Amino acid sequence: MSKKGLVYFKNTLAGIIAETDEGYEFSYDDDYLENKNARPVSLTLPLSSLKYESKVLFAFFDGLIPEGWLLDLATTHWKVKSNDRFELLLLTCRDTIGAVTVTPEKD
Repeated sequence: MSKKGLVYFKNTLAGIIAETDEGYEFSYDDDYLENKNARPVSLTLPLSSLKYESKVLFAFFDGLIPEGWLLDLATTHWKVKSNDRFELLLLTCRDTIGAVTVTPEKD
C-alpha cells in the first residue's frame, strides 16, 4: 500500500505523487494534461502522460518542505521524524509560497 498526495498547480489538480515500496512516483492528471493552459509543476517534471519514477523523493517536491525553525515546529507538532520527507511533504505543503501545493489523498 502506498501513501499518496494530490498535487495542485494554482488550485487546479495537476497530478498525484505516491510513496511506494520501490520509491516515489509522480503522474499528471489526465484532465490537467488536456487543459490548454496546463503548465508543468516543475521544469524537472515536464508535462507528460508517462509516470515519473524515482528511488528518492523528487528534488522539486523535497524543496517544498520547510527548513529550520519551521521544520522543527512541524516535526514537534505532528511528531514526524525529520527524515520522513514524504510525510513532511503531505503535512506541511498545503499552503506553500509558490504555485504548487500538496495535500494528502483521502481514502
